[in-house]
Amino acid sequence: LHHSCRPLALRSDEIASPKKSPRRQPAAPSPRLRAAGCAGLWAALLLAVLSSMPLLSRLGLQFRASVLAGRLQNSPLPSASAPRHPTQRRPVAMSWRSHGKSNEDLVRVLRKNQIIEHDDVANAMAVVDRADFVPQGHAAYEDRPQPIGYGATISAPHMHAYCLELLRGQLQPGAKVLDVGSGTGYLTAIMAHMVGEGGRVTGIEHIPELVAASLRNTQKSQGHLLAAGRLQLVQGDGRLGHAAGGPYDAIHVGAAAPTLPRALVEQLSPGGRLVIPVGEHQQELMLYDKQADGRVMERSAMSVIYVPLTSKEFQLSRA
Repeated sequence: LHHSCRPLALRSDEIASPKKSPRRQPAAPSPRLRAAGCAGLWAALLLAVLSSMPLLSRLGLQFRASVLAGRLQNSPLPSASAPRHPTQRRPVAMSWRSHGKSNEDLVRVLRKNQIIEHDDVANAMAVVDRADFVPQGHAAYEDRPQPIGYGATISAPHMHAYCLELLRGQLQPGAKVLDVGSGTGYLTAIMAHMVGEGGRVTGIEHIPELVAASLRNTQKSQGHLLAAGRLQLVQGDGRLGHAAGGPYDAIHVGAAAPTLPRALVEQLSPGGRLVIPVGEHQQELMLYDKQADGRVMERSAMSVIYVPLTSKEFQLSRA
């Protein structure tokens, strides 16, 4: 529509001269032509409006995020410019509608809404009850993030499911995994089930009180993972990774880094994948895949809003 309104460039010999006899007026268009022209104009206007809707939707969600930041933390946003990942086939709107009445029901609804797409992801989420990892008094099966203290949150169930789907190719039996910003230990325990008895998952968290709480949470029903060495929860600055347990087949980061932490890429195995939200005002859930020759390929899965990946001191100052 914009380009059709540009002024036409006419040659000098196409401009009528006042000394010549006036040109014969063109015949009035037929009603059919007038109707076709009106229909074309309305179609162009409708196309312009429809093409602007993703941007308007995004602006609306960003406005909601500024007003309701606590509710929208760790939420995917539709983006008109970000490339679509092959697994992003379901409507983003379903991300906030996947509530359950129990853990089994939560997994069922996530599957129904096509956020969970594969049996291995569904089975692992089914055996780890989210209620064991959400502070008492909070709705464990609602599809929204919950505060866990110390300026941290546990992500909404749909975001955990998205990330598990994005990493499932690497979360295979025997894999080594790093979960940065492990918080309550919920996602860490789920990944430990996916990698099986020969695998090992390390959760790293820089708030000591959260590490202690995650160990208590895990002991409620998943203590056998700790006893078998399939799962360990340690204190440290996750921005630096955890070189002692690497290299890793999969690395998940549960907070948004302003830029890519190079240490995490260095600790990826060839064939490994890092899933991390990157950005400050506008965040993208980024995938970094390390090739056999050491090259790293990157792509964006979706636009998101996460809490920032910061130092322990800065995080506690915001709590």
